[in-house]
Amino acid sequence: MKISGFSFVRNAEKLYYPVLASINSILPIVDEMVIALGESDADDHTEDLIKAIDSEKIRIIHTKWDLQAYPNGSEYAHQTDIAKQHCEGDWLFYIQSDEVVHEKYLPAIKNRCAQLLHDERVEGLLFGYKHFWGDYNHHIISHAWYPKEIRIIRNDPQIHSWRDAQSFRRIPDFSGNYFQKENTFKLKVAAVDAETYHYGWVRPPRLMQKKRISFETHFNGIEKGKEMEENLPKRFYYGDLDRLKTFEESHPEVMKDFIRNFDWRKELDDPESKKVKHKHNKFKYRMLTAIEQNLLGGNQIAGFKNYELVNV
Repeated sequence: MKISGFSFVRNAEKLYYPVLASINSILPIVDEMVIALGESDADDHTEDLIKAIDSEKIRIIHTKWDLQAYPNGSEYAHQTDIAKQHCEGDWLFYIQSDEVVHEKYLPAIKNRCAQLLHDERVEGLLFGYKHFWGDYNHHIISHAWYPKEIRIIRNDPQIHSWRDAQSFRRIPDFSGNYFQKENTFKLKVAAVDAETYHYGWVRPPRLMQKKRISFETHFNGIEKGKEMEENLPKRFYYGDLDRLKTFEESHPEVMKDFIRNFDWRKELDDPESKKVKHKHNKFKYRMLTAIEQNLLGGNQIAGFKNYELVNV
C-alpha cells in the first residue's frame, strides 16, 4: 500500500498559513508529498520554507494561477487537481495549507487505509473537523460550519476536486468546469477516527484581513479585491470569543513553534472587536446549533453533505 500526500499553496508565508506544520503533520505516513506551488509574490518565501523541510518525499510542482479561466474560487480546485494528477499512491491524502493533523491520529488513519485498500465500495475517507477561531484556545461548533469532510481519496482519474476545493466528486466526463453539477457523483466514503484541525481563521487581525482580501480577489476578481481593501478596516474583528467552545486538549506537536508566535491577545479583547457578530454568533445559528448538539447528537438539520457514508 502506498499513500500520497498532496496539497496546493501560494503566498503562504505572507498570509500566515501554517504550511510547514500542515506538511509535516502527515509526512510520517505518506510515501510522497506532492505540492502544487503557485507563483508567489516577490516578498513571499514559501518555496524556501518548504525546501527547508529537507525531505526526499516532497515533490514541488510549479504552477501559475489563472483567475479568469478558473473564477469563483475554482482555481483552488484546479490547483488541487494538478497536485493530484502527479500522485502515485493507492490512497491520496489531501491537506490544505491551513489544516493540520494531530500525530495521535496517524496510526488510525494508516490502519484504516490498509483495512479498506481492497474494499471497492469505499472511494474515500471522511474526517471530523475542529475549526479554530481567533486564537488557539477557541473553536467553533456551529450549524454554520461543516463538521466533516473528505480528506483521503482513491487514486482514480475520475475523482476531481469540486467547486472551491473543499471536497471531491466523481466526474466521469470532466470538462474543466469545477462547478459542474450534472453527471457528477458524491463519493462513497467510510469514516476514520480522526479529525482535521483547521487554523484558517487564526491569524493576527491585520493578516486575517489581508487573507480575506486575497479570497475576494480569487473568488470575484482583482477589482472586487481592490474595492474590498479600500472599504474594510485595516484589521479583522473576531467578535466575542467567550461564546465559543474552549479547547482543552493538546495541539499537534508540529504547531508548537507557530503557536508560540501568538501575540494578538489585546486586539481580541478590544471592546470594538467583541461587538462584531459573525454568522456563527447570530441567534438563528446559535439556536440551530443548540438543537443539533443537545437533541440530535450533533447531526445537522438539513445540512449539506457532499458524500455518501458507507458503514464499514
